[in-house]
Amino acid sequence: MRIRLADAEPSPDAFAAVMATGVLSIVARDHHYRALSDTFGVLATAGLLGLVALTLVTRAVASWDLRDPDVTLRLFTFVAACAVLDSRLASQRITLNVLGAVAFAAWLVLIVLTARNMAAHPWAALRDRAHGAWELASVGTSGLAIVAATVARHQHRWLWVAVPVWVAAVCIYALMTWLILWRAVTERQDLDGFEPDSWILMGGLAIATLAGDSIHAAAPAAVGGPVLGVTVVTWVAATLWIPPLIYFGLHRIRQGPDLLRFAGVWWALVFPLGMYAAASYAMAVEIGHGWLITVSLVFFWDAFAAWLIVVVAGLQRLSRAAASARPHGDAGRP
Repeated sequence: MRIRLADAEPSPDAFAAVMATGVLSIVARDHHYRALSDTFGVLATAGLLGLVALTLVTRAVASWDLRDPDVTLRLFTFVAACAVLDSRLASQRITLNVLGAVAFAAWLVLIVLTARNMAAHPWAALRDRAHGAWELASVGTSGLAIVAATVARHQHRWLWVAVPVWVAAVCIYALMTWLILWRAVTERQDLDGFEPDSWILMGGLAIATLAGDSIHAAAPAAVGGPVLGVTVVTWVAATLWIPPLIYFGLHRIRQGPDLLRFAGVWWALVFPLGMYAAASYAMAVEIGHGWLITVSLVFFWDAFAAWLIVVVAGLQRLSRAAASARPHGDAGRP
């Protein structure tokens, strides 16, 4: 059996799997599931290293159109993956600094490329292509704010990097959400327009909440009050997204079993569920409402179940791909 190297070429948003696994490690740690947290942490680390190696070996970057805003926006999964893993391994200062530097460098390149790519199209053209994955620019930027806030606990001056980056993440979220909703209204999308990456509309606010909480923990009182206020607003807004996303998702699933077939985009559902669990736990600690711990636990186990389903479906898909790649003459061989 042989699988061509080209068949293993990762897509620009392949690092969403690392994002999802890394955030589950963080939430498991929050709830003191140490074995689960360590397992997810190892898997996320191996996934990041493996995907980077695969991208280099297959020269995938050469096949990506870096003048396409959809490509550069989905590449923010790499920034977010580095940031999430960095937050999980923040106790190791060398790892914190190295992964943080990699995330910042990648973010800087991608933000410039994306700004150039979006500026090359009229607003109407951007509206016609906008979808949930475009919120990944906000997700990656919020992740970078979390890294800067984590570093600020040791070097306070980094707080003045974390705050404007966080504000930029919220502004990017507002811009992308406007484009997505504008498209939905203009095209009068029906309920079947739901895609799994629509959940990033919620996930973008959830990670902004976690970023705000990280900044609040390192900020002086004069800054901490307004930061906490915005953080509560982003968590409430994320919560308000959940009912319509569930409704549209269930409606689409009822249309037929083919809609449940595996695709890598389903990682874009796992990550927001896990991130909402992390954000809810942070809010519980911040404002002292114990019932939010229960909310966090519910969403953690939902995210864990979704993670298992996506992993099993992905492995089955790989198995089928390997079987179809086997020459007919090998069919009878072990």
